[in-house]
Amino acid sequence: MSANSSFELKHDWTEAEVHALFNLPFMDLLFQAQTIHRANFTPNEVQVSTLMSIKTGACPEDCKYCPQSGHYNTELEKEKLAEVEKVLSEANRAKEKGATRFCMGAAWKHPSEKDFPYVLEMIKGVKALGLESCVTLGTLNDKQAQMLSEVGLDYYNHNLDTSPEFYDSIITTRSYQERLDTLSRVRDSGIKLCCGGIMGMGEEQRDRIGLLRQLSQMTPHPESVPINMLVKVEGTPMANVDDLEPFEFIRTIAVARIMMPMSHVRLSAGREGMNEQMQALCFMAGANSIFYGEKLLTTPNPEAHKDMQLFDKLGINTEKTEALSDEAEKEALLVQVKKQQEDRLFYDASVHV
Repeated sequence: MSANSSFELKHDWTEAEVHALFNLPFMDLLFQAQTIHRANFTPNEVQVSTLMSIKTGACPEDCKYCPQSGHYNTELEKEKLAEVEKVLSEANRAKEKGATRFCMGAAWKHPSEKDFPYVLEMIKGVKALGLESCVTLGTLNDKQAQMLSEVGLDYYNHNLDTSPEFYDSIITTRSYQERLDTLSRVRDSGIKLCCGGIMGMGEEQRDRIGLLRQLSQMTPHPESVPINMLVKVEGTPMANVDDLEPFEFIRTIAVARIMMPMSHVRLSAGREGMNEQMQALCFMAGANSIFYGEKLLTTPNPEAHKDMQLFDKLGINTEKTEALSDEAEKEALLVQVKKQQEDRLFYDASVHV
């Protein structure tokens, strides 16, 4: 396949076509992915988001990778829905550090009628700060999706996790079709999609191919595609699964970039276990979005100052906010990082958002 043909938005990738991409020589694959990336995005620019857990633990789902599942003993301290004022305080801190998007995650199967109004207030407050808003709340019905749209929610995160064929090996409390139905409701309500998956759960390459094909079949493609590396947590059934070979993970990033050329591909959970060289190759492969902060939801994430040090080495800038220039934004981020406040609720993309 020529690089030029990959510039077209395509929603009917065949398994054979995607398999061929995965089997390109590594440097050829990265060259093609970076060429497509530069045709659609500003080179050397990465979108920065911060993720906060607004309700932690006791989730009724049995996702085998997740420390927040009530089915497993991971010694995670359970927390009720955070107060609106506390969430908005964290959002303001995120903005001061240079984030342009604030994401809020709740460990729910679906939002409760009692708590949902508070989430709507959080979204309104985040928007009033001039930040993009994103939430992950589990399964939605039509009314909930519409209400989120009416308060101006920008993104809804709802990952497919893996291929349809491997899905039942990971989750039994919610079907693949239920996930697709929620994504359809979100899209119909006019909200952008943040949807990706988790690598390294014991799946095979054909499952990574199946996941990317599912994502690319959406019209339009998800605006944000998180590619997570499994963070193994003691107490979960996947605590001892074999590690995914790093080059295979980078290949997955590159193939996602080629298949969904206009989507932000987020290098998400698992960055704590990646050295600078591996992260640099992920950016070369087309990743152009990250979470930063000490945690994503309940697992470690590289601290913000380490991200900025890596960005300096690579000559990468963060996507501009309306209020700050590149230099002012970077300076504000570095200043804020030095005074790491005690009450830290920034969560690692290890909760796979």
